[in-house]
Amino acid sequence: MISSTDPRLQRLLGGDRYALLRKRLRQRFERASLGSTVENFRIGKLTAEEHAALASLLGRPLRYTKSLQVDVRLVDTAFQNAGIAASLRDALEKLDGPISNLATTRLALQTMWSDVLGGCTHRELIGLLQAPAGIGLLKRLARQSPPAALQLCRRVEAVLQRLPASGITRSQLAADVLGDAHALDIGQPTATLALTVWRQVIARTDYNNDDVDSEPTGDGELEPGGGAERDRDVWAKAGVLVNELARPVLFLNLPMRDAGNYSQSQGEPVYASLRSLLRSPPSWDVADRKVYVCENPNLVAIAADHWGSDCAPLVCTDGMPAAAQRCLLSQLAKARAQLFYHGDFDWPGVRIGNHVMREHGAQPWRFGASDYESAVEQTSCLGQALTGKAAPALWDERLMTAMQQHRLSIAEEALAASLLEDLRAT
Repeated sequence: MISSTDPRLQRLLGGDRYALLRKRLRQRFERASLGSTVENFRIGKLTAEEHAALASLLGRPLRYTKSLQVDVRLVDTAFQNAGIAASLRDALEKLDGPISNLATTRLALQTMWSDVLGGCTHRELIGLLQAPAGIGLLKRLARQSPPAALQLCRRVEAVLQRLPASGITRSQLAADVLGDAHALDIGQPTATLALTVWRQVIARTDYNNDDVDSEPTGDGELEPGGGAERDRDVWAKAGVLVNELARPVLFLNLPMRDAGNYSQSQGEPVYASLRSLLRSPPSWDVADRKVYVCENPNLVAIAADHWGSDCAPLVCTDGMPAAAQRCLLSQLAKARAQLFYHGDFDWPGVRIGNHVMREHGAQPWRFGASDYESAVEQTSCLGQALTGKAAPALWDERLMTAMQQHRLSIAEEALAASLLEDLRAT
């Protein structure tokens, strides 16, 4: 409240006793349609004191009623004749400050957000921001500030211009492009928005890839082991290394045209890091050849001991595939390998199978309902109980029913004898 306000205005509408009334009167002006004039309105739930104040301004009887029809022109005239204010709006502004029109404010804000979108040049980012979810994400990351959003978009576009990369580390990319090695760390706004854009690129590329029978997944989710890519795996598909030496991929007897940095003794398991797969991708000689994929490293050791150099090509996911495993499987699928997957007969194993078959176009390898039934017949009565949340198998709808019926978990290693029959190279 301004200290120089006319004392008569203070007596008419000022002070704490009329604060709620003034707030409600101000809202009538704030909510007016764009370009319109507030002339009449009804205001209800009045106290006796509020009614008396308004009635005196309108020249109405002071007999109390809970609501009044307010003719704004009459109130304006009363203030003008008394020389207190130019209008009701002017009086309210003298008491509590300027009144903003919400419609005008919204229009100005919409214009500012339109300018943010208009200032973007990267096609993929523009596509994201044209969707309600995309612009909503940008607003949250920028804390509802259009200037901050514009700056964020410029930073994201600078990162996207460098993608896909060829094995650069995330910290180096951040330092080179943004001047801060930690600017693309998990949770940073630039990283979040850039990853969201790149997920769309991956989903569209996978969906349109004729060599891999896949479909877009729920890219808005970030659940490890779920349908969506984890951050590290998305960076990997963009050619950016995050923790590049963690959890390398294990394989056996994968044929290459040029081994390069992958010198290996035939018949011996080999590890490859994400770093090496991205920086020096091998020339895989697997077109139209069967490549078997298992879940457990122990099966690779068993196969190497049993068949050695005569073993068929074998890759291990080591549980749910991480970045290196996904990278290798993607490379093999693009090289037109025929991938066949087997895992543990438990619910995590089914989920891993769903992922490998959906994302990399693999086919089941002795991993259907009939295979499970045969395994149950050979299992001891002291077998491991099946626990956890059930999951349907995308490749065989009968498998979940069979597993729920027998409630037995069967490890992949327990089936090594039958799997080894297929792994003998021909």
